[in-house]
Amino acid sequence: MEIVFSSEKLNKVAEIISRYPEGRQKSALLPVLHMAQEEFGGWLDVPVMDYVASLLSIEPIEVYEVASFYTMYNLKPVGKYVFEVCQTGPCMLNGSDNIIAYIKEKLGIGPGETTADGLFTLKPAECLGACGYAPMMQLGKHYREHLTKDKVDAIIEECRAKSN
Repeated sequence: MEIVFSSEKLNKVAEIISRYPEGRQKSALLPVLHMAQEEFGGWLDVPVMDYVASLLSIEPIEVYEVASFYTMYNLKPVGKYVFEVCQTGPCMLNGSDNIIAYIKEKLGIGPGETTADGLFTLKPAECLGACGYAPMMQLGKHYREHLTKDKVDAIIEECRAKSN
């Protein structure tokens, strides 16, 4: 697969870079990484990160440092549905460890693993900023809140139904 954005995406990259003062194109890194992850298979492998570095005229290590720091970027292939379960204080106090254990049992995968059918990935996450809705997880762009085993079962079935 050739790693090149379409002309439309390249125009978007240029527009994002133009938001920042000259010489500060590194400021565009986060949104460009989101675009790259979306465009090139849902994860950022080294050639993709190198491409982003070339677009922003920065060193590849600067991209690797950022991509490996934030949990919103995937550095290996992930399933179609990524269960990012919050595991920090308030969620943990409200049972997120039990939810993670249940997902592990239900899907037969551990944290950072993907089911054999490529459908689900379990990804423990740091604070997702929805402490009042604990335990919770992010699924794509949506939060799933006040999780219980029954809610997890329903979410899994919902995802499976969408995939058929």
